[in-house]
Amino acid sequence: MIDTGGKFYIGRTHDLKQGKTLDSPILYDPADLTTHGVVVGMTGSGKTGLCIDLLEEAALQGIPALLVDPKGDLANLLLHFPDLSPESFAPWVDPDDARREGKSVEQAAADTAALWRTGLADWGIEPARIAQVREAVEYAVYTPGSESGIPVNIVGSLAAPEGDWESDRERFRELIASTATALLGLVDIEADPVQSREHILLSNLLEHAWKAGQDVDLTELIRQIQTPPFEKLGAFEIEQFYASGDRFELAMRFNNLLASPAFQAWTTGTPLDVGAMLWTPEGRPRHSVFYLAHLSDSERMFFVTLLLASLEAWMRSQSGSSTLRALFYMDEVFGYLPPTAAPPSKAPMLRLLKQARAFGLGLLLATQNPVDLDYKALSNAGTWFVGKLQTEQDKARLLDGLEGAASGSGFDRRQVDDILSSIGKRVFLLHNVHEKAPVVFYTRWAMAYLRGPITRTRLEDLNALAGAAAPAGAPAAAATEAAEPAAQMQAVDLTQTRPAVPSGVTEYFLPPRKRPGEALEAAGRTPQPGQSRSLVYRPALAAQATVRFLDRKAGIDDEKTVTALDLSPDRRGVVRWDSVAADPIEVDRLDSMPEDEAAFGLLQAPLSDSKAMKSLEKDFADYVYRGVELRLLSNDKLKLVAAPGMSEEDFRQQCMEAADEAADEEAEKLKAKFETKIKRIQDKLAREERELAEDQAEHSARRMEEVATHAENLLGLFGSSRSRRRVSSSLTKRRMTSRAKAEIEESMDAIADFKEELEELEDEMAEALEDLDARWDEIAEDLEDKVLTPRRQDVHVELFGVAWVPHWRIAEGERTEEVTAY
Repeated sequence: MIDTGGKFYIGRTHDLKQGKTLDSPILYDPADLTTHGVVVGMTGSGKTGLCIDLLEEAALQGIPALLVDPKGDLANLLLHFPDLSPESFAPWVDPDDARREGKSVEQAAADTAALWRTGLADWGIEPARIAQVREAVEYAVYTPGSESGIPVNIVGSLAAPEGDWESDRERFRELIASTATALLGLVDIEADPVQSREHILLSNLLEHAWKAGQDVDLTELIRQIQTPPFEKLGAFEIEQFYASGDRFELAMRFNNLLASPAFQAWTTGTPLDVGAMLWTPEGRPRHSVFYLAHLSDSERMFFVTLLLASLEAWMRSQSGSSTLRALFYMDEVFGYLPPTAAPPSKAPMLRLLKQARAFGLGLLLATQNPVDLDYKALSNAGTWFVGKLQTEQDKARLLDGLEGAASGSGFDRRQVDDILSSIGKRVFLLHNVHEKAPVVFYTRWAMAYLRGPITRTRLEDLNALAGAAAPAGAPAAAATEAAEPAAQMQAVDLTQTRPAVPSGVTEYFLPPRKRPGEALEAAGRTPQPGQSRSLVYRPALAAQATVRFLDRKAGIDDEKTVTALDLSPDRRGVVRWDSVAADPIEVDRLDSMPEDEAAFGLLQAPLSDSKAMKSLEKDFADYVYRGVELRLLSNDKLKLVAAPGMSEEDFRQQCMEAADEAADEEAEKLKAKFETKIKRIQDKLAREERELAEDQAEHSARRMEEVATHAENLLGLFGSSRSRRRVSSSLTKRRMTSRAKAEIEESMDAIADFKEELEELEDEMAEALEDLDARWDEIAEDLEDKVLTPRRQDVHVELFGVAWVPHWRIAEGERTEEVTAY
């Protein structure tokens, strides 16, 4: 067993002239990695084996690490088999390799186990050391964008970095710039942080949220792109700087990404928490491998940039350290730190190379292509491990980099050139600025089984072999489904950003007319001390139309307001307008903007669909035209129609008065008619009465004459001729008296007839007047509905769109409820 004295045992000294490896071990001080290291070597040079040696030694020293694995080689770190038995190797032997060698899997496993036993023994490494490295750290393979390993939710939450904005705004803005660049790269937008309006908008959105200590997720970012929480960018209004239509297109690019089934794996799993991926809650170090072999170039760039940004944010939250606190290793840095271009990853990587030393964070970067590296940036690296190179151009460029890193410390370019020209497989030049001279060494045997790249299908088995699990306290996606309803509402159902309504759809803000206590009481609740209250706007479908009802003949010209407020519209875009009728909305009292610091419910179909909303507006107007009417009481015979709003009692009184007036008018005519008849009979009666008086006077006179004649006759009985004349006269007088009496009787009969006729007329008139009154009373009670319908042009939709209805969100402990504030 080699005594390393707390250093990394990475190989033995190698004599290039003799082509021989010596017994002198190469021990590398891990503190030297705080000035970072670069590993360069062509394919087959043994570069991956050397890097795994370094990582195994870091594990033995309890140094945690984040490992970026673009090709699948680093996953071999989990293949530690302390028993070195064929049975341990067998599941991981490649059957195709065994077949090509003419071996069975069992034979290949036995040969591999023997090879590893011999190789490790030659390097003085005992099985106990393998067991030690296996137990020293907790290994895990993460697969962003896939569920093959442990998925990583890297866009579900863009958490605000820790720290004080005012004292560290420069660092915050560097992190914001990197994050915005990475996000735009994910949707294939190459953005200049200074010139690109997309980059400027995203950067300002992130700054606005992070400055307030608020986390954002991709969904929230999409909303804020459409409805930024600020009105200006620079000197221009937001609409002038970046029109809403163009912002919608940018939001759609991100939304298409988010909605893609292939992208869902990016939004599930454990959050990208650097601290949790470096240490367990108990303080045990972790080696977290980020397997990227399955990702496209743009996806790899996106993830690496966010990982670097998260690492930088974590780093700055740590205290200073002169020892190696943690390690970041990238197995292939080609394309991420080029000499001229500026991919999203370059800026955070440069900052880490320049500043990580003070925090005890070491970077170890490996590549096959030294020509494509920014050697000005890598001049910050104090340690170079250089293996066999492919071309003279690679060697010349590398010598330039080593010379720059030496910084005048006596770098012998010719000597190093000769060394590089003689290097073979597994032989490396170790150039360490902390040592007096470069050293050539042969890398030790790796304790891990280096079987070559591991495919994605084996990652689940690999994690199971290592007992890997997601960091404690970092819930997977399924945990959200099991959350309490109130917590789900807070996390899923609400947003601090007002969702953007579709183009062409109007939005309205109903005023919060009730204070929290009033709203609770109106909902039948009792306000309690200690309750927290916050304002939430929930979207609803609002529609309001004014309808004119015109009937000039009836003297009707009236307006009616029809209002509908659907708090939970059917996603299919079907509304039964009569079932969501509401009190009229006072348009002039609507708020122009929402209340400050209010949250918003999510905007869903049909409210989020401009075509559906346009169709619904047409449907509402048609409903009003066809289904809304004005019903008024009427009396056709009186030609009366109740005024809009008149009660039935008042209209009945109006009809009674009109009927009385009509009855009085008809009664006057009727009376006049009867009075004419009565007057005629009265005149006849008067004549008969005069005639009766005359007849009575004549009768009286005749009677006296008759008496006188009779007396005279009695006195003159004795004269014969004269007596006969007198008897004749007496008879005449008697006849005249009888005639006068007959005339009296006749007049009296006529008078009686006339009086009877008058009485009959008066009775008939009284009866006719009674009938008249009854008939008009009946007419006054003859009421019916008069239905007025509008003309198409008399229907005016004055309000239609999304109404934000205010609610008070009342929280007490874990219990949360909402009551309307409108």
